[in-house]
Amino acid sequence: MRVGCPREIKNHEYRVGLTPGSVREYVAHGHEVLVETGAGAGIGADDNAYRAAGATIAKTAADVFAKSDMIVKVKEPQPNEWVQLRDGQILYTYLHLAPDPEQTKGLLASGVTAIAYETVTDDRGGLPLLAPMSEVAGRLSIQAGATALQKANGGRGVLLGGVPGVLPGKVTVLGGGVVGLHAARMAAGLGADVTIIDRSIPRLRQLDDIFGGRVHTRYSTVEALEEECFSADIVVGAVLIPGAAAPKLVSREMLSGMKKGSVLVDVAIDQGGCFETSHATTHADPTYEVDGVIHYCVANMPGAVPVTSAQALNNATLRYGLQLADKGLKALVDDHHLRNGLNVHKGKITNRAVAESLGYELVEPKAVLAA
Repeated sequence: MRVGCPREIKNHEYRVGLTPGSVREYVAHGHEVLVETGAGAGIGADDNAYRAAGATIAKTAADVFAKSDMIVKVKEPQPNEWVQLRDGQILYTYLHLAPDPEQTKGLLASGVTAIAYETVTDDRGGLPLLAPMSEVAGRLSIQAGATALQKANGGRGVLLGGVPGVLPGKVTVLGGGVVGLHAARMAAGLGADVTIIDRSIPRLRQLDDIFGGRVHTRYSTVEALEEECFSADIVVGAVLIPGAAAPKLVSREMLSGMKKGSVLVDVAIDQGGCFETSHATTHADPTYEVDGVIHYCVANMPGAVPVTSAQALNNATLRYGLQLADKGLKALVDDHHLRNGLNVHKGKITNRAVAESLGYELVEPKAVLAA
């Protein structure tokens, strides 16, 4: 199979779908790899590094899309990319379709087989291709929130860790999954007063054991959300419903009860955001203010640390990418976890959460793959 890797074109996106190390693996499996010139510049990998790994360098993204059987990316295809996709081609990347009806229409019209990293599952009920970026985003959320909290950046002017004789800043984390765990770990490491809110009591027990009492846990109720958000200096939105739009946990009305200059960091923005007042921002212009509360809603947070995040992502995606390259669509038939990643196939929606979020008829993956 010919596997293509175009350069990412989303604003300030420096990650790359295939590192030179991943290219070597595909080549070792007998596949051709076509990489757009400059695709790895953001991680310090020049064209010569890709040539040494066995790739052919394409002059343009159009060449990659036209000549490849499978496209491997990081972020969802942009409008000028999805029009280059075609029937019979495999797209393997993050998609986040639930809050993005236009991209969904574009993929349906193309006839492409689109596999979303964020809905591939594993035997433990996890999301193995989303987890590494959730780890990165969770940790970055505290760095970003602490920076936005500085007075010069519009924040309250609070140091998260405090100093002797001065109380530390307070961080509230909404959601105790992978993002929430890593956000809490970073915040606690800085010395902040941290509370995690979740609606799973077993998960709250796990988190209590993990942190040994250094982090507070609360069961999610309206009262708990209000109390913790109103007293927080930073609120991290870390909720996830796989494939579906994120629930709106903080309303516009609640902002009036929050501290002026406090910060909302919406890590769920790829899935539409969990704050009513959230809208996607970029690394070029990451924050905005609503009712005195600073919002940080960058939709590709891990793109800020591409050397770390591209390697972590490739470590996770390589295994499944090789299955697709080796077997084609048969890989989806053979591996139900990889099949769970199938979101679009030949003009049909094949993921239940996406279908329900956008009002499409669901076609079961087994049915379209058997056709």
